[in-house]
Amino acid sequence: MATTTIGITYIIILVACFLSSSSDIGVESFGINYGQVANNLPEPEKVLTLLSTLRITKTRIYDTNPDILRSFANSNMDLIVTVENEILSQLDDPQAASQWVSTRILPYLPETKISGIQVGNEVFTDDDTTLIQHLVPAVINIHNALTKAGYSNIQVSTPSSLAVLDESYPPSAGTFKAEISTIMYQFLNFLSTTKTPFWINAYPYFAYKDEPNQIPLDYVLFNPNSGMVDPNTKLRYDNMLYAMVDAVYFAIAKMGFKGIEVRVSETGWPSKGDVDEAGATPQNAATYNRNLLRRQMANEGTPLNPRMRLEVYLFALFNEDLKPGPTSERNYGLFQPDESMTYNVGFSALATTSSSSSPSSSSSSSSASFSLASLHHAVIQVAKKVTCLTNQKELSRI
Repeated sequence: MATTTIGITYIIILVACFLSSSSDIGVESFGINYGQVANNLPEPEKVLTLLSTLRITKTRIYDTNPDILRSFANSNMDLIVTVENEILSQLDDPQAASQWVSTRILPYLPETKISGIQVGNEVFTDDDTTLIQHLVPAVINIHNALTKAGYSNIQVSTPSSLAVLDESYPPSAGTFKAEISTIMYQFLNFLSTTKTPFWINAYPYFAYKDEPNQIPLDYVLFNPNSGMVDPNTKLRYDNMLYAMVDAVYFAIAKMGFKGIEVRVSETGWPSKGDVDEAGATPQNAATYNRNLLRRQMANEGTPLNPRMRLEVYLFALFNEDLKPGPTSERNYGLFQPDESMTYNVGFSALATTSSSSSPSSSSSSSSASFSLASLHHAVIQVAKKVTCLTNQKELSRI
């Protein structure tokens, strides 16, 4: 949408003022994904300025772009980088992994604050089923190379889609698919040993898009709603994202592991979509992201772990015009490439607790109740679809 320069400046000032008055803890639980599948994005220096103005201190990129790593040096930006799926098979060789660390990571340390390395993206559910056998060796080799170089503090993990789960609803039924259980156990053992989090890409939008007549819009947008109660734990869920995260916690526990933190590597909502992409509107995108940010500022945890704030990375910073697929794929950004806001997330409104006045409230159903069967079906559908969308395309285009 068109936004005047004065309007943009005013919004950014509101964002900065609000975040500067917020507690550091609230800011620390929130990051944003900085995708680059576009031919019209600002230079990295301008992106750093934008993020700094918004007082966002965490971001993730989908490669080890040297221009970004150099531009973010000597800043307060906490950066997660990514090993592309295409080179994953090479890194199960310790020497190759050591060489990768030496050329892609070490030259930028410690000036650039690289806090994490994501090894591949949704490898467990990638169309190339041979990738999975290289994952754990590559993760271990990269970790060992970092440790040898004196950087054992850099966490090494991999983000997974919800499709790694065979069951995901109700959350207490969460279990990993049997066909990946052996390698998943090895991976979880590494995470447990190194005290590294498990990252999940979780998109309630996909569930709503597939079943708009079955899934209450308010439930996926974090608006007030009747929610649901897990029949086994009696825990109440008032939004789908938290239910997805807790399903992963239960799946991890059933593999025999405790104490592994689950974090959200991607979540978001598109502001535009094709005719068959229900719910992809600026109003819904603004509401989802606004309500998510409110909860981040409140340091919320999930019903299963209420005292552990949920760390979330929003997808995405910019709309990316070269992403393939449906229209929604190119419209997840909070910002246009010219740095104007795609829509007003309403940072200045976060001080209020009511979302009843959100633009989408007239088309939602906050008082609706819904059955376990309908929600179970929707979550299974999103698990089947999510792995072939945003994230793999992001890597394949780099």
